[in-house]
Amino acid sequence: MPATGVSGHSATVSASSLQPTAASERQISGEEVNARPVSRVGEVLEAVPGLIVTQHSGEGKANQYFLRGFNLDHGTDLAITVDGMPVNMPTHGHGQGYADINFLIPELIRSMDVRKGPYYADKGDFASAGAVDINYLDRLSKNIVELAAGSFGYQRAMAAGSTKIGDGTLLAAFEATKYNGPWDVPDDIRKLNGVLRYSQGTATDGFSLTAMAYSNGWNSTDQVAQRAIDRGLIGRYGSLDPTDGGISSRFSLSGNWAQSSDYGQTRLNAYVIHSSLQLYNDFTYFLDDPINGDQFSQTDRRTVYGFDASHAADIRIAGIDTQTRVGVQTRYDDINVGLFKTAQREILSTVRNDQVQEGSVALWADSTARWTDWLRTTVGIREDYFAGHVLSDAPQNSGNAQAAMTSPKAGIVLGPWSRTEFYGNVGFGLHSNDIRGATITVDPNDKMTPLGRVPLLVRSKGAELGIRSKAIDGLTSSLAVFVLDFDSELLFVGDAGTTEPSRPSRRVGVEWTNQYKVLPWMSLDFDLAYTRARFTDFDPIGNFIPGAPAWVASGGVTFGRDTGWFGSLRARYFGPRPLIEDDSVRSLSSFIVNARAGYKFDNGMRLQLDVLNLFNAQTNQIEYYYLSRLPGEPIDGVADRHVHPAEPLAVRLTLAATF
Repeated sequence: MPATGVSGHSATVSASSLQPTAASERQISGEEVNARPVSRVGEVLEAVPGLIVTQHSGEGKANQYFLRGFNLDHGTDLAITVDGMPVNMPTHGHGQGYADINFLIPELIRSMDVRKGPYYADKGDFASAGAVDINYLDRLSKNIVELAAGSFGYQRAMAAGSTKIGDGTLLAAFEATKYNGPWDVPDDIRKLNGVLRYSQGTATDGFSLTAMAYSNGWNSTDQVAQRAIDRGLIGRYGSLDPTDGGISSRFSLSGNWAQSSDYGQTRLNAYVIHSSLQLYNDFTYFLDDPINGDQFSQTDRRTVYGFDASHAADIRIAGIDTQTRVGVQTRYDDINVGLFKTAQREILSTVRNDQVQEGSVALWADSTARWTDWLRTTVGIREDYFAGHVLSDAPQNSGNAQAAMTSPKAGIVLGPWSRTEFYGNVGFGLHSNDIRGATITVDPNDKMTPLGRVPLLVRSKGAELGIRSKAIDGLTSSLAVFVLDFDSELLFVGDAGTTEPSRPSRRVGVEWTNQYKVLPWMSLDFDLAYTRARFTDFDPIGNFIPGAPAWVASGGVTFGRDTGWFGSLRARYFGPRPLIEDDSVRSLSSFIVNARAGYKFDNGMRLQLDVLNLFNAQTNQIEYYYLSRLPGEPIDGVADRHVHPAEPLAVRLTLAATF
């Protein structure tokens, strides 16, 4: 996925007036994001230190995310927003917190605001490990047209521009992508994406209205049993079910409004989103159904309504400068969600089909006080209330559920001394479970086996100590040590239609992040993270958390001016993970290098070559360990490693013009 390499984009929205309150907090510019050569749009989020973004299926499906010792599946506990709209979907057909970022157009990114841990009063569900707020531009300094082509049938066309209309600015962007990938069964991605945005005013006094539309269809080569490759039944890029794939769409309308006065700063954000997904997956082949196979379809169609309002006021109390913020957030999801057994995308039977209405309301407040030139504190509190109704095709699994949770937060910043600050943070957070798990009473597969209900909300709590220094000119370096506890990692297993109770856990880790502006036209960065993730109760099967990464590292060099040569060289290390609780089976590690070189001409033309997986590393994007059955194998199946290989070396050439 090519990036613009164009500098000078401008916007009417500015960064938050609040100063950082944690060592791990960071804002990343759109220029930084778009300077990175990436193979898929979701990988632009790897600009977040310590975040790994992979894929275990077709490119229309949500990515797999890893952060702070979490295998976040498709987004659980990593809250992502785009232009103020939540991306994570509760009670989703494929997994709680499903976050499909494929509708993102990277060239429109103004900035990404990164916060980790449950220390922020304005962040609630899905944000315990981290939160990434992606902000779009209001206008472009220049219009741009891009055409790209590359290995394995990659084609992309993108056009974006803005113009003054009346007192405001109209921005429009369109993207079309086709891609097959290296797979024996081509992905045949057919993606269309568009944004239309009108804005007036400034960050503190203005508004914007934005419409987005996205549609995608694809085939997918899901993770395959390693033994099938070893025996020569399929090649490394082969498929065990060529009919897997999916169709998705997303349409949204949102508005942002801000006004400042002598009484402070008021912000309002409202949105409506309509999304749909139909997935066909087959992970176990002939384990459950030796005749028809184990393919299943998951459907999710929903309309989401939301509102977010806040007010910030600067007040001087007893000689102490304070900024106090209060806010209310509400969201309502009207969902039809289903799970079906299929063969070659034909429905054989219904496992479960549900109508779900789920809503939440949160009230929050925080106050930051500057006691001296070297001491400031933040205290906050958040109250979340969730409620909903499930109308299931099995009446025993219908019902209502509701829950509330209060989450206090606090932070302290000491300094600066010698351009160095010290941070301490502590906070309580939460994780919502699929509401179907809170009303379930019988296994939907047989409608007879009793199943226990799970809590709708689960508590998280964390703390962090850190330091950030700019003592060396051009270098910003931060070090953070954190601990994060979960009462339980209960999940609704969308692949089976049931709940899977998990165990309490603790993650203790350290992150070291560095950005170094060597020269006005050259920058270096290096990030290193280590996390020890363990279940905290006793179980003879072991206390390792499957899929939890320990070591993650990334680094790179970026160079270039407004014209002339530019480029980037980036490396990412993803360490081995335990695949079962006793750590007797571990994944491979991966070390992948991407490169970019190009030239920007004086007339606004740009020619760019991206080389992905430069050294053709033979590794895997994702690995799991579970039971599956190939034809002729024992009826109880075989425990094996299931892998989705990393794509081989690929090149992509981009020609772009700005005017």
